Amino acid sequence: MERTIFSEEHVQFRDAFRRFCDTEITPHHEQWEADGIVPRSLWRKAGEAGFLCPFLPERYGGSDADFLYAVVMIEEIARVRASGPAFSLHSDICAPYVYSFGNDEQRERWLPDCASGEKILAIAMTEPNAGSDLAGIKTTARREGDNYVLNGQKTFISNGQLCDLLIVVAKTDVHADPPYSGVSLFVVEDGTPGFEKGRNLRKMGLKAQDTSEMHFEDCVIPKENLLGEEGSGFYYLMEKLQQERLAVAVGCAASAEYVLADGIEYCRERKLFGKPLSKFQHQQFRIAELATEVELGRTFTDRLIAEHIAGANVVKEVSMAKYWVSEMLKRVCDEVLQFHGGYGYMMEYQIARDYLDARVQTIFAGTSEVMKLIVAKQLGL
Repeated sequence: MERTIFSEEHVQFRDAFRRFCDTEITPHHEQWEADGIVPRSLWRKAGEAGFLCPFLPERYGGSDADFLYAVVMIEEIARVRASGPAFSLHSDICAPYVYSFGNDEQRERWLPDCASGEKILAIAMTEPNAGSDLAGIKTTARREGDNYVLNGQKTFISNGQLCDLLIVVAKTDVHADPPYSGVSLFVVEDGTPGFEKGRNLRKMGLKAQDTSEMHFEDCVIPKENLLGEEGSGFYYLMEKLQQERLAVAVGCAASAEYVLADGIEYCRERKLFGKPLSKFQHQQFRIAELATEVELGRTFTDRLIAEHIAGANVVKEVSMAKYWVSEMLKRVCDEVLQFHGGYGYMMEYQIARDYLDARVQTIFAGTSEVMKLIVAKQLGL
């Protein structure tokens, strides 16, 4: 189906970002996968080109762009299979917390450097014993005079090695009832005494993206680094998770399209019993089924993008999309790998990397199971 959500300006922006991906990312990504991290110079180049935090007002280094510009970049990153540059995490997930809930001084202090790529953002929600259950976190922030003292640990933090600014979810009232009413958000700056970045975690996929453990031991931060109001952190997270989960769905929908396109091309070229795989009825039927799922995912996601930009509350629908489209991507990758036979199991083939990279999509930003719980709650169950 023809997509109608983009303007000519979005098309031109896509052309520019596509050139950036083809020249600055693709030639180097294999090395970054070996290194487990991308260089800071890439972030600065992206910032100089206007590709970081484009939603910000010009006074903070942005261009007042709508969410469709973020969609374009997410889709192009999926096209080149660039697991390393976590631009969307930085621009579409982390920066909005600072912009929406920070005060004027915080915005002036941090956001221009985020837009330029001089400072890289990450967010620390997950803990060893608290993943999707954000109300169950154990990291604490105790007020002492003009400071807060953080203690606790976080894990699976993307951009963990590179980050200069870390948004930390912590309990400021461990006795709050309900527990989520005692959650607050803080910005911890790299180099703060008591803040230690752990090892760069080895993962089965997304190998070029740095992912870390974080440790806070009597980490003293000024009260000026509290984002918004104390005790409102959980509500801020709920407000912003709609966009985070929509961004994941957008990436999964685009990835599924590119994986399936590659699979179809392989079936046209690969011969079995003297004829292309694509000429076998079973193969044709399976491709038709997958293509239908991919088209449904794309159409649903595009509708949600438009609703989100219009300011609608689509928490239920975004939760549906995050769950269903990420699971659909897993199915597509599994089937296309099967098309390849033994070759699909070899890391020299793109589908093997696609398969590994897809697996985490049903876990981060809220597992499929948690998404179903949210949908059920929204349905009044």
